[in-house]
Amino acid sequence: MSVTKEQSLKYHSQWKPGKVEVISTKPCSTADELSLAYTPGVAEPCREIEKNIDEVYKYTAKGNLVAVISDGTAVLGLGDIGPEAGKPVMEGKGVLFKRFADVDVFDIELGTKDPKEIIKTVQYLEPTFGGINLEDIKAPECFEVEEELIRTMKIPVFHDDQHGTAIISSAGLLNAAEITGKKISDLKIVVSGAGASGIACCNMYVLMGAKRENIYMFDSKGLLHKKRHDLNKYKEKYAREYEEFASLGDAMRGADVFLGLSKGDLVSADMVKGMAKDPIVFAMANPDPEIRYEVAKAARQDVIMATGRSDYPNQINNVLGFPFIFRGALDVRATKINEEMKKAASLALAQLAKEKVLPEVIKAYGGKKFSFGQDYVIPKPFDPRVLYNVAPAVAKAAMETGVALKPITDWKKYDKELRERLEFSRNVGEMIVDKLSIRFDKKPLLKKVVKKKATTKKVKKVVKKKTATKPKKVLKKKTIAKPKKRK
Repeated sequence: MSVTKEQSLKYHSQWKPGKVEVISTKPCSTADELSLAYTPGVAEPCREIEKNIDEVYKYTAKGNLVAVISDGTAVLGLGDIGPEAGKPVMEGKGVLFKRFADVDVFDIELGTKDPKEIIKTVQYLEPTFGGINLEDIKAPECFEVEEELIRTMKIPVFHDDQHGTAIISSAGLLNAAEITGKKISDLKIVVSGAGASGIACCNMYVLMGAKRENIYMFDSKGLLHKKRHDLNKYKEKYAREYEEFASLGDAMRGADVFLGLSKGDLVSADMVKGMAKDPIVFAMANPDPEIRYEVAKAARQDVIMATGRSDYPNQINNVLGFPFIFRGALDVRATKINEEMKKAASLALAQLAKEKVLPEVIKAYGGKKFSFGQDYVIPKPFDPRVLYNVAPAVAKAAMETGVALKPITDWKKYDKELRERLEFSRNVGEMIVDKLSIRFDKKPLLKKVVKKKATTKKVKKVVKKKTATKPKKVLKKKTIAKPKKRK
């Protein structure tokens, strides 16, 4: 699907500017409810939290609230465009968190590029949030920021540009290797792009079994090697002993894998032709990959090709990762997202791709059918089983590695809760966003549509569960009563 400039600007500006808003989860339509929501009633949970700080998770939204934080220095493929220009992306992350895993988000754009100031600011936010998602902060500063925040904070901190791409592409690489009959430990991997994503992907591949000595990483100045004096400590990890290859094309001869996280049109058809049998090409520069899908497939019919685009097979999409990883981490109140949790997420995704695709997923993609193989090495984002598989895998890994403060004991109950979360998020969230905000040719009538929709059995059942503390009288009035006809 191609999106025009006009469609995008209209989507973001019509009715209410932006993509997010804050809504209340408790009723506040009577004097009594106002007294409960604020003074004097609000003093009671305050006193409980003062006596035991952990009660903040019982009486506030902290346990389901993530901050998406950026300085706007590495936004998508647009580069350093500033925090204000990056805000639509951060709002978009919030939409995806909510839609796919029922995680609430505040997006926070910072007016500083100084890593020390970013670190200090985020540390000050710890009382508010259950987790921190760092986004679009350029390398190498992003490494310093994340490392220090993980070291000093007691809530999960996750830089999605690094680890999200690494987790999803690792799942794809494991499956691609299986399909081609190759061992991951034997793969010769050539990487274009030595920034946050490229380095994190290689770290993850090594964790999965790839050998560091089989990885050849290039930045804009060529192959990383130890005779260069311009490498930071993160690049030095993948520096070769000497300059074995003068160009990217030379390195790709006989390579099993090409990983692209740099810029478009760097790889030619001839470079792909020179790769080993059954080559794996993950060209993930956005919006223009290092080599176009059509060009790579024309060069080699045996290629397993993945990009970051939704209009080609095998999209490496971070939405397959961060919502579900945070869901699992938050649900066991993890103090961090460690390597074992990332690996568990990747393995869960790889396994899911081998299962039969659900009819609802096929419907979401216009009736196109998928099955495990060359053009389907990773699941689709709209597969609801991603939540049911990845979140529990992350939660279990957190418990097994001792970083879970609230272990899950009843996994059947947890599975049921995940399904209810997704049902509520889809039925109510899409009702409000899809039906009201994004119908460009009509001005929405909020009260009329919400009341009418809320009387359906499917939504009413979920709303009742989500508002169990709501007074019976108010619940009946809000969700069951038929709307009055307008005169």
